[in-house]
Amino acid sequence: MPPAVPSPIRRRRRLGNELRQLREAAGLTGDQVIEQVGWASASKLSRLENGRSRPYPQDVQSLLDLYRADEAVQTKLLDFTHQAADMRGWLKKFPAMTQQQRGFAELEAGCAEISEYSPVLVPGLLQTPGYARLRLASAQRVDQEAGEPETGEDVEAEIAARLARQELLTQDTDPPHYTAVLEEAALGHRAGPPEVLREQLAQLRELATLPNVTLRVLLREAPVDRWYLPPTAFSLYRFADPLDPETLAIEGGFTDVMSTEIIALNRYKVVFEWLRTAALSDTDTYQWLTQSLGRLSGAATPSTLANGSATAPVQRRGSSGRLTER
Repeated sequence: MPPAVPSPIRRRRRLGNELRQLREAAGLTGDQVIEQVGWASASKLSRLENGRSRPYPQDVQSLLDLYRADEAVQTKLLDFTHQAADMRGWLKKFPAMTQQQRGFAELEAGCAEISEYSPVLVPGLLQTPGYARLRLASAQRVDQEAGEPETGEDVEAEIAARLARQELLTQDTDPPHYTAVLEEAALGHRAGPPEVLREQLAQLRELATLPNVTLRVLLREAPVDRWYLPPTAFSLYRFADPLDPETLAIEGGFTDVMSTEIIALNRYKVVFEWLRTAALSDTDTYQWLTQSLGRLSGAATPSTLANGSATAPVQRRGSSGRLTER
């Protein structure tokens, strides 16, 4: 599987940011640029610099010539332009997806590191088809009960898109380092019938063996530093290209918030570290998943120490697929 590449939306934002920097370095105002390149609308430059419109090579070339960008910069930004324009090609691997799911797919593409905290749900990158089907069907039921008009969304196509997103974690080249802190309640009986939970717990246990995946369960009674209580789920994204800004996504149920503001990012980084420290270690989380799966299956669980700690370290699967001790 080829490595993930940045989404066209992220490339538009990066391209716009670099074009703005070139304009400012050239000492030009937006009005001056519009006049010199002969564009009819002043909003065209604004949309381009803010990553809100599809860029066209001839427009970008006009700006690069005006700013007297050197050859290396021109080559790089024209490459960005082609990547930013190819939304259809990038979306080919996704059968269908809602606008909300597309937003997360765009963030995940090209990531070097993803950190997620989930108090209620298993994150989308970890969900089984059965678990995802329950979540999507129940969300549709809420809309129906609220009198919302039918959207015509295909649940099975949405599930297929979610599974396509999950290939990010197992790609052959440079998969992101993924860490998730899951509240114990997110894996409890309210999440679904036993057969769905068994499948989900088994998948989590399997994913925990990947060398780039770290899962930690936060037990109900485990206190977080300063008795802090996180108000909502959130995710942190750091990208392979250091010039792409780190991004925070806050999930609000029916509305998501995305931010690159440094103060907000730093605040949530502190919270994530508190949560990670309060949760079970990855080894004990693997054992917890095994025990929970055993209880659901009516099977005996592996032996543990008196305090419930695992008796053996987590086994990690290397690139060959074989298990390796961490």
